[in-house]
Amino acid sequence: MFRRVIEVTKTNKSMLDPRRWWALAVVLSATFMALLDSFIVNVAIPSIQSDLRASASDIQFILAGYTLAYAVLLITGSRLGDMFGRKRLFLTGMLGFVVASALCGAAPSAMYLILFRVLQGVTAAAMMPQVLAMIHMSFPENEKAKAIGLYGATIGIATVSGQLLGGYLISQNLFDLGWRSVFLVNVPIGVAALLAGIPLLQESRNPAARRLDLTGALLLTASLLALAFPLVQGREAGWPAWSFILLACFPVCLTLFIIYERKILKNGKSPLLSPSLFRDRSFRLGISLILVFYAIASALFFTLAVMLQQGFGYSAFTSGLTYLPLGIGFFLASLASPKFVGKFGPAVLLVGAIITAGGLGCTWEMVHHDGGHLVWNALWPCLFVIGIGQGTCAAPLIGTILSKVRQENIGTASGVLTTATQLSTALGVCFVGIFFYRALVISDLLDARARYAHAFTVALEFVLFLSVIYAFLLIFFMKSGQRRQPEQAVSASGQRG
Repeated sequence: MFRRVIEVTKTNKSMLDPRRWWALAVVLSATFMALLDSFIVNVAIPSIQSDLRASASDIQFILAGYTLAYAVLLITGSRLGDMFGRKRLFLTGMLGFVVASALCGAAPSAMYLILFRVLQGVTAAAMMPQVLAMIHMSFPENEKAKAIGLYGATIGIATVSGQLLGGYLISQNLFDLGWRSVFLVNVPIGVAALLAGIPLLQESRNPAARRLDLTGALLLTASLLALAFPLVQGREAGWPAWSFILLACFPVCLTLFIIYERKILKNGKSPLLSPSLFRDRSFRLGISLILVFYAIASALFFTLAVMLQQGFGYSAFTSGLTYLPLGIGFFLASLASPKFVGKFGPAVLLVGAIITAGGLGCTWEMVHHDGGHLVWNALWPCLFVIGIGQGTCAAPLIGTILSKVRQENIGTASGVLTTATQLSTALGVCFVGIFFYRALVISDLLDARARYAHAFTVALEFVLFLSVIYAFLLIFFMKSGQRRQPEQAVSASGQRG
């Protein structure tokens, strides 16, 4: 008879502790900061380039250093949380993130800024995988949907706030800090969250995670780096030979990792990633959904920002204002979606996908019709609809996927999901960017605004195609969940017997 290892918390009182909602605010502040730093730096690039005399290559690594370190170390960070305690890893990561942000704000040269940005990514990878795991462990079943809804709303706020807040800080030049303020803004938020987190957060860990699979961690990091680095840097560098060589190394490194993990499990040791996590068809489909969903979002953000700023000549702040209705729609739908999922089930996800596709189609029609004469705020109604659709999907999708995961795998599953969101962001920008820039180059339109508008509509057609794929994956995902229910009922009756 096999004994299932159940993850336990330091105290079971956390389920009844009214402070859990304050604790949620602490972990959501980390979510806000980590996502904000993925976007806010874009606004400060001209100032950084001028002040630090940074080259084009330096700027690329200032942007990519954070994303790469963050993406490739998330799963290792989740495993460390399983081993040493999620509260401990979260607070350690938060402290490191605050210090790294302060160092970025004080960087004397581009090289130091690159190093400190990498440090930011490493510390974010320590704290972020703990967020979903702590939410899952701290709330009873009837409250999890609401908590994850707030998590989704935070994602929407952070995504939209990047350019808005960054543009405001740069334009106001508070305390004569210039670009340094976009990093230093993390310090007071992080310190407050750190001080509040010490008494509020409850500790939890996975007793089955006895040691770190160091070789597995290195193989997985190499695999993710071989995929993420060329996706992030390849387009900017003009797709040189090394980018294709690294992409070819990805399946090789991943195969070696899988072989090694199976060997570790066969020898009775604790692997970095439990194979049982990926035997579940629902979880595999869930990862595919996450990849496509966030690729759609990142592709829209990227191509729209390029069209507005480079093609139409709008400032970064005005471009950020364009996204404001999308953020509002995302926030409102994220708060409301748990109630709808509780009443109508996962079918709400499909409704959200249809609403998103409708908003994308509306955007395509408007840009196609107006072309270079488009005014930035004319897109507000369409973007609000997109925000409603995406907000309806984001939080329930994560909650539905995690609800199908065993307790002993919840930490690792959280790390895998967070990693998937980061990789999908790079994938969306990479592949949709190919369509966008190809259409921009071959366009015979003389007016720059019209050329960029045309390139945007071409890219948006591919985004709409991704939306169709997402809808089909959702249908398979829901059918998979329906098949699991009878199986679980039979299994439960067998155990009772």
